[in-house]
Amino acid sequence: MVKKMKIGNTQIGLNHPPYIIAEIGVNHDGEVERALELTDAAAEAGADAIKLQFFETDRLMSKAAKLAAYQKNAGETDPIEMLRRLELTIDEMALVVERAHAKGIHAIVTVFSTELVPIAETLPWDAYKTASPDIINYPLIEALIETGKPLIVSTGACERHEVADMYFALIEHTDRCAFLQCVSSYPTPAENASIASMHDVPDDIYLCGGAIGYSDHTAQIDTGAIAVSIGANILEKHFTYNRSASGPDHTASLEPTEFAEYVRLAKNAPKPPTTVRSERIFGIPFWKQKWTVVDLQQVELMSTQDPRIGQVEKQIQDCERDVRSVSRQSIVSTRDIPAGTTITKEMLTIKRPGTGIPPYKLNQILGSKTTQPIEADTPITEADIN
Repeated sequence: MVKKMKIGNTQIGLNHPPYIIAEIGVNHDGEVERALELTDAAAEAGADAIKLQFFETDRLMSKAAKLAAYQKNAGETDPIEMLRRLELTIDEMALVVERAHAKGIHAIVTVFSTELVPIAETLPWDAYKTASPDIINYPLIEALIETGKPLIVSTGACERHEVADMYFALIEHTDRCAFLQCVSSYPTPAENASIASMHDVPDDIYLCGGAIGYSDHTAQIDTGAIAVSIGANILEKHFTYNRSASGPDHTASLEPTEFAEYVRLAKNAPKPPTTVRSERIFGIPFWKQKWTVVDLQQVELMSTQDPRIGQVEKQIQDCERDVRSVSRQSIVSTRDIPAGTTITKEMLTIKRPGTGIPPYKLNQILGSKTTQPIEADTPITEADIN
């Protein structure tokens, strides 16, 4: 019997109700009382979990960091000052986790820095999630998977091969992993929703006990129901007290009444057409393996009826490219490094933006020598090392 993904005692999969996450994110405006109010409202609206974001601005943002266009449109002028205003401490998050559990729902967190994982582990989170830009941040994802808790991987603004590479990096842990299709545009235009791309992961995710879903940045309240009707097991939707409030994510979020309708529609959505197949996995004879998968031909037919479904094949859309450029992280210097210096781990960290060497190459550049001086808190490029 193949193990299936669970969050807490809740089973995740095609034969179970969709698991719906209210993404509070930074819509608490840096105020713990607001986060507690949103937690109460999410529980009342029928969410299965709330999600927070755990970051320390100075660990996440280098001096080269920039704002995304949607953040500028929301009135932000400085990326570092924006995040400092929106931080919650681990002690404040503890109150939110406690409130969520008291309300009978789960608490999930997105951790943005490897160094913060041990601190996050001091709280009883039910699962972890990674932000879309961190699909290439292997050190962070390795640290999260080592906690033993369920891991939800978001795939906004990702290449197809990046999703597949991460899937196979996690394949020994698939029974506690989920991959969410996401379009990194806030809000996402309906015509760019690309829901069906959640199926563009290796087919054996079903066989290995994992899950798929949709991280929904559209402004519509029925998008989640559409996603469930073509096979989504997990939904995530930004949640706010007021879409007109000042801040970067409010406009791409739903208010409590809207979110409650979103949940109702998703929970009552018809199940997708499926087919049972047999396949081999990890040396187990194929005749002993059966699993249920969505009929992708039927999904493609449905996409002609609702363009939000889109095509199965995942691709980066033009509306995502700005967020991809500013939100990914790269290898950054922790100090001034003279030319001719041998690179050691203490000289490196991982921060935004993604203009330097990607995080998955961290171990590869250890022992290299610098070809020119590198200033502290600066993304390191291929030209900086031999």
